[in-house]
Amino acid sequence: MTLAGNKVNRYQYQPLYKPNQLICGTGQTAIVTGWTVKQAIAKKLQSSEYAVIGQLYSPTRGISFLIRNLLYNPHVRFLVALSATRQDLNAGGCQCLLDFFRNGFIPGESDTGRPCWIINSEITGYIDIEIEASALEDLRRSIECKHATNIAEAVYLVQSFSQRGSVAPWGNQVKFDLVEFTPTVLPGSRYGHRIEGKTIAETWVKIIHRIKTTGTIRPTGYDGNWQELIDLMAIVTDEPENFYFPEPNYLPCDRAFIQEYISQIIDDAPQREGLKYTYGQRLRSWFGRDQIEQIILKLITEIDAASAVMSLWDVQDHDKGGSPCLNHIWVRVVENELSLTATLRSNDMYMAWPSNAMGLRALQQHIRDEIANRSDYNLAMGPLITVSQSAHIYDDTWENADQLIQNQYAVICKQQDYFDPVGNFLIEVTEDKIVLTQTTPGSGEAVACYSSRNTLSLIRDICAASPAIKPDHIGYLGIELQKAYECLKTGKQYIQDR
Repeated sequence: MTLAGNKVNRYQYQPLYKPNQLICGTGQTAIVTGWTVKQAIAKKLQSSEYAVIGQLYSPTRGISFLIRNLLYNPHVRFLVALSATRQDLNAGGCQCLLDFFRNGFIPGESDTGRPCWIINSEITGYIDIEIEASALEDLRRSIECKHATNIAEAVYLVQSFSQRGSVAPWGNQVKFDLVEFTPTVLPGSRYGHRIEGKTIAETWVKIIHRIKTTGTIRPTGYDGNWQELIDLMAIVTDEPENFYFPEPNYLPCDRAFIQEYISQIIDDAPQREGLKYTYGQRLRSWFGRDQIEQIILKLITEIDAASAVMSLWDVQDHDKGGSPCLNHIWVRVVENELSLTATLRSNDMYMAWPSNAMGLRALQQHIRDEIANRSDYNLAMGPLITVSQSAHIYDDTWENADQLIQNQYAVICKQQDYFDPVGNFLIEVTEDKIVLTQTTPGSGEAVACYSSRNTLSLIRDICAASPAIKPDHIGYLGIELQKAYECLKTGKQYIQDR
């Protein structure tokens, strides 16, 4: 039993889901902080003044867990939803939650085609269909909700609710079965992966397919599982300046969101209570230097410098917690082409990577344009490379990932241009052996020659000399070499590709 003001409160919040992501108390008000760190509010309140404090990042991923926990804790009679950051406006999680209580819900389908409850809101939000409609209506009728736009307002509302004293629970604990999806994992390498695509959208689909196919499933430490590959390098070669968005758009972001997100990477931001940092803040002012400006000036004075580096990692992050996922950026000019390589220690590849990539591409474009504006260098935009040290997909998006692969992966795989950086191979059959001449991909200059009667030996020699050869290219060579071998045995004429 704890004291709340002059009232005795006998309640203890019991979360069924995501307990390690919540701060639990003994009051009767649930506080949903959106993107504001929950500790920023907790330190201003007594535990007897709130039932639970938790963050809500996404209206499609988090609301069902939140509602399930509220149904299991009917002593919660009040809710305060805080939307205090630009990220809250972009994501809309708290607004969608408030719309559930204010406007209700209707039956429908999620973006993966599963039956669900759709919240009556301008912001797309889902609730698990397994939760009975009558329970949702009971919850809506029984909890009083308030919206706050800053931490001080949220604290005031919570304390106002607490001063009302103890209110009887609205019903009994209710629990509904949670449907879980477990992927089938194929054998594959855990460390070191390379994926390339022309656009961010194309590369993203390939990334999701690779992780869902061979990624290791392990606990996250945040009350769930993820499927993970370690050290995944993604190379985007030809993203257009204004970004490519497929139609219909299957990316987890749109143009309006990206315009806001780019500012969080390129622009400085003041320190705000409850907001850990922005990437732009880390790059522009965190260490007392504008790192973006530094590398622009460095490259103007030394265009071939290999030290155009920006760091977002602060050694104090180990102690403070909340360290940035994006840690290191390296910009390089080679043969009049400016590339950008970014290292992310931890990367949500389903929800975050497309936005990360577009924001980094915008930074790359900004650096290129500033160099052009201030010097005689008119550089081409080279590739964007991201190295995701922990490349993972959280379990609450596995179903979406499977749907994406089913709808888009085969289509992307058919879009072949048959270009391989290792070059081309011309196959001929002489009187007693097969001869392969390797040529450069551009000018067609002969650079190597392989000959043998043994086709397996030829394949092994080519792979040993050019280990980066594309898998479909080596498969094609295997087929052609088998045809060449049959012609060698029978004396028939061999013509490549026929």
